[in-house]
Amino acid sequence: MLDKKLLIELQEYVVAHLNILIFKTESHIEGIIFSEDLQNSEIEDFIKIKRKPTFNQTLFTLIDKKGASDSEVYKKAGIDRRHFSKIRSNPEYRPGKNTTIALALALELNKKETDKLLSSAGFSLSDSETFDLVIQFCLEKKIFNIHTVNQALDYFSLKPLAGVAD
Repeated sequence: MLDKKLLIELQEYVVAHLNILIFKTESHIEGIIFSEDLQNSEIEDFIKIKRKPTFNQTLFTLIDKKGASDSEVYKKAGIDRRHFSKIRSNPEYRPGKNTTIALALALELNKKETDKLLSSAGFSLSDSETFDLVIQFCLEKKIFNIHTVNQALDYFSLKPLAGVAD
């Protein structure tokens, strides 16, 4: 069993990385009570230092940087206008990985920019997954056409990007 100090550190880490502030001064985890020992101001300071821009902020900064219009982006990404509107209007909304990748392709992002966008939505590209390797290959080769990317995915019998509601 984990000791109290380690559980406190674990709780702080999870809270910080889920962008959730603790507003209560007490919480129970498997019978262990954390109270004033857990300094809320320390957690808040940690979050302020570590917090990165939200998906919404990251996406629309990239759209502005690329000089693209919203309609150009969602059409190239194969995303429904209503879904894109939800992304724009709800700063806390995070789409699924396929939608995020489709947006990266529509914006013709490089690998670093794609990683940043994926990270802001809570995702990454793994060197252990065939799907992710296909996407990385397409990014490196500057293959941004969603239909071509879907053909590459289909070659490996993988789920396509377009038409996914997530």
